[in-house]
Amino acid sequence: MSLTRAERTIIVSMWGKIAAQADTIGTETLERLFASYPQTKTYFPHFDLHPGSAHLRSHGSKVVAAVGDAVKHIDDIASALSKLSELHAYILRVDPVNFKLLAHCLLVTVASHFPADFTADAHAAWDKFLSVVSSVLTEKYR
Repeated sequence: MSLTRAERTIIVSMWGKIAAQADTIGTETLERLFASYPQTKTYFPHFDLHPGSAHLRSHGSKVVAAVGDAVKHIDDIASALSKLSELHAYILRVDPVNFKLLAHCLLVTVASHFPADFTADAHAAWDKFLSVVSSVLTEKYR
């Protein structure tokens, strides 16, 4: 699945606003993930998972930074996220379905923070982009 020029334009144009709130968006995305899909907490036994904790803020920033790498390399997302895919598949052994759950939580968080920007076209573009990111992150599992 490849992104159209119009979809790429939407993603890149919105990214500046998202990056400016990276810590907040990343933290809130993880809070949504753990509240909506509590089974995902099993991968973080050493984290304080209370809303707003330092662990959630730190890891949330990493999540948003990885998405930022995908945006910066939107024409070669697979190369940009290859090492992250290897880490999650071979070392952390994260169930690949969790990437889709995380993508959904990020989509909801972005929509709630930028309702005026999150048009139907933006929704479709971000959904497709995050599907590509999720797919790339599960590549090493195949």
